[in-house]
Amino acid sequence: MRALSRAIDRFCFIHRRFGIPRLMLYIVFISAVVYFLNAMEVFTAFRDTSFISILVFDPKLIFEGQVWRLVTWIFIPLNDNIFFTAVMLYFYYFVGSTLESEWGTAKFTVYYILAILMNLVYGFAVSYIFKYVPYLVPNYINLSLFFAFAAYYPDLQIRLFFFIPIKVKWVALINACFFAFSVVFELLFGHIVMALLPLVALLNFFVICGDKVMSYFRPYRARVRPQAINFKQAARKAKRARDSKPFRHKCAVCGKTDTEYPGLEFRYCSRCEGYHCYCIDHINNHIHFKS
Repeated sequence: MRALSRAIDRFCFIHRRFGIPRLMLYIVFISAVVYFLNAMEVFTAFRDTSFISILVFDPKLIFEGQVWRLVTWIFIPLNDNIFFTAVMLYFYYFVGSTLESEWGTAKFTVYYILAILMNLVYGFAVSYIFKYVPYLVPNYINLSLFFAFAAYYPDLQIRLFFFIPIKVKWVALINACFFAFSVVFELLFGHIVMALLPLVALLNFFVICGDKVMSYFRPYRARVRPQAINFKQAARKAKRARDSKPFRHKCAVCGKTDTEYPGLEFRYCSRCEGYHCYCIDHINNHIHFKS
């Protein structure tokens, strides 16, 4: 998985112009249009069916020529409540545009396209093997974006529903609980196929952000930059080199030498028995040697 993640990063670095700028804005806008068209029941006036029914994923109808269903399912609204839908669409736009600024247009587009492809492969595989058509919706894809957002900005404080201040990492925890609840809920009702949809979205998240997530579980020393490690090694080597040089005076308390600190003043204590040298900081602040 790490190799795939790095391959995607290399591809995005080489093909920086790849992708659709402001992709999340287009997705949110089209989703809003679909919501209002469905709410106004425009399509119902011409045919005895709902507007959403011509957008859903259906392999049989796709093979019959309705190829738009490969894409249109990502614009299906999540809820009939206009307030809830508006809040979620704004939330998706905020997270998506922020990640696009962090990653670049190429990587964000790859993330979303890869998520769509994974869902399509899963949908076709399930419909072929189990003769069951899963109801694909963009809910889990868009919510998986928030996991990526939390991986980069865990301590950022946002306002949940515009007035509840909360850190992103705690919202990500709530999001994880929702994913877990969705899996358990579908399993309890025997919908094994639908229970795996959240896991498909999480797989895409770990492919793109696996290295970033694993960095939080590595020991601190493993996360230190190589430049910092090299600097510490160089400092230790320099200290050993200084210690190996001959010196004339060495403080009996702190061990400083005139070689290591050429500007430091050293003196001998007349009250100590024998010859004992001290730096200027300890000449009047030491225990006298007595035989």
